[in-house]
Amino acid sequence: MSQDQTNDNAFPKQKQSLPGSQRDQQPKPEVLPKDYPNGKLANKVAVITGADSGIGQAIAILFAKEGADIVASYLCEDEDASFTKKHVEAYGRRCLLVASDLSVEANCKALIEKTVDEFGSIDILVNNAGMQIEQDSLTDISTEQFDKTVHTNFYPHFWLSKFALPHINKGGSIINTTSITAYRGSDHLIDYAATKGAILSFTRALANNLSGSDKGIRVNGVAPGPIWTPLIVASFTPDEVAKFGKSSPMGRAGQPNEVAPAYLYLASDDASYVTGQVIHVNGGEIVGG
Repeated sequence: MSQDQTNDNAFPKQKQSLPGSQRDQQPKPEVLPKDYPNGKLANKVAVITGADSGIGQAIAILFAKEGADIVASYLCEDEDASFTKKHVEAYGRRCLLVASDLSVEANCKALIEKTVDEFGSIDILVNNAGMQIEQDSLTDISTEQFDKTVHTNFYPHFWLSKFALPHINKGGSIINTTSITAYRGSDHLIDYAATKGAILSFTRALANNLSGSDKGIRVNGVAPGPIWTPLIVASFTPDEVAKFGKSSPMGRAGQPNEVAPAYLYLASDDASYVTGQVIHVNGGEIVGG
């Protein structure tokens, strides 16, 4: 039974007595593991933003290990981006580096156009780049800071998804990076948490919008908790850095390579029946929603 046949959901009428026999069930459930002889993402093209360091870098390298070619978007850290490219190419995959400020709509459109010019189409879009600035009070957040946070964290999710959609292949995947702060808030990252909440709602709405599409594009998210990335040392005080992640149930911060496998699952055919969902990688904190 092929995946396409299963997706038709046209099962013949049938009835068995309890507990039921799989041997007599028609069609039989697909229970054998999916086979990926050349990697879970063999010959797919993945666009990953914020791929110069941290979570984005870990995603890019893991995706390459599983057979994908990578378009690694980043702001300005050329040395870190070169590390990404080196490790992607070490797995025999192509890596296109694109330095760009994605808070500008035209740059988002250009990123997609460069990808299509280079690779012809897109299979996976990972909207991951973001920023945060601590403030003790709402009254300390200027309109300029709020605008910058929204334009950096949320607008690119909208723009890149919009521009990429016509070029995403059948069965493709969009994966958005939200945050634990979208669920429980943050007293010192109010504007950041608000953008992550917007990303959460956008993920669910877009998944719902595309669920009946003939292209079968899935939209999901990952909500990291405290993960050890350059953003932490760039935005927190030294005292906060020294105790970063210790309040999590597991008593430590996570590493980027502990988060990346969640993106791999959502990008691969292993998650062919998953859309509109968010995977929480946060060291054990239980959050609602």
